[in-house]
Amino acid sequence: MLAPSEIPTLLASLGIVTAAPHQRDDATVWDLELDGAKRRGLRVSLIYDARKGGALLIWAHLAPPLGDGLRKAYRQLLEWSDRFTYAKFSIATDGRPTLSVELHAEEATGAQLTEGLARVVLIADAIVAETAEWIWIGGKIPPDPGTERRNGALLAAAGDLAARLEG
Repeated sequence: MLAPSEIPTLLASLGIVTAAPHQRDDATVWDLELDGAKRRGLRVSLIYDARKGGALLIWAHLAPPLGDGLRKAYRQLLEWSDRFTYAKFSIATDGRPTLSVELHAEEATGAQLTEGLARVVLIADAIVAETAEWIWIGGKIPPDPGTERRNGALLAAAGDLAARLEG
């Protein structure tokens, strides 16, 4: 079982820099910013609910709030939920599309958390062209600045996960 106190060490070993976590009720929350090969600066919340039966949730904001195209976007999120195993797509109360991976907190291991974080980044990379118009004005993906990605160890630890994303 992965204890909340072990998570900062695991994140650091994967090259993930994070500020001190926040406490919200019985949950500990880390705010992360992860880079994929295509998608940079993906904002991710790692939420550990310590209550009995609680979850370890990896929750990413895919884009800013959606406007008038909500029905089309919702249909796309449902298609992605079918396409990518072990991931959930939804729309937050403020209209932002989200991607999440959920683990049972009482049974989660460091390896499962590592794979869950990598899954979120790799899926965001896989759908970057499809979400570009939600994220960037004009739908144009910014040019790659060529700088090193912040969490290369995370993606290296994922092994062949990219090949196994779609179900």
